[in-house]
Amino acid sequence: MVTGKTRENEHSIANFEALKTAIANNETSLVKELVAGQTMQKLEKDYLLELARLGNNPQIVRLLQEVPLRE
Repeated sequence: MVTGKTRENEHSIANFEALKTAIANNETSLVKELVAGQTMQKLEKDYLLELARLGNNPQIVRLLQEVPLRE
């Protein structure tokens, strides 16, 4: 049985994977689209920020820093 929570988790995982790929490919505009109106858990945000720093893209780092944390 698929619940609303299960679908939400699947969407969240898919969004996280898309963000990782966009960051790795230095796709700033896609990252901006994917984080618009989103919140993140601290661990997710820290991981993505580290990935962006490794890619040496200050615009992506800035976009990720602006994403609010989820409680």
